[in-house]
Amino acid sequence: IPTMRTPLNSVDFITKKSDPAHLERSDVCAVPACAVVVEAMCAIVLANELLEKFGGDSIEETIANYKNYQKYVEEL
Repeated sequence: IPTMRTPLNSVDFITKKSDPAHLERSDVCAVPACAVVVEAMCAIVLANELLEKFGGDSIEETIANYKNYQKYVEEL
């Protein structure tokens, strides 16, 4: 969570004097932000595993490998 307990030094634009920054809490819960990171990591891991299983030199070859695997599974 990005909020710090000790405010950093800042400058008041009107008086041009050093002034500590305001201490305010911008978020009350980190779960929504974490959910975005988890979703992105899941997508990366799944894409990596898909390429590990069906990978090729091009996307066309990967798609062909996947379709051939589908046919193989249907025959079982």
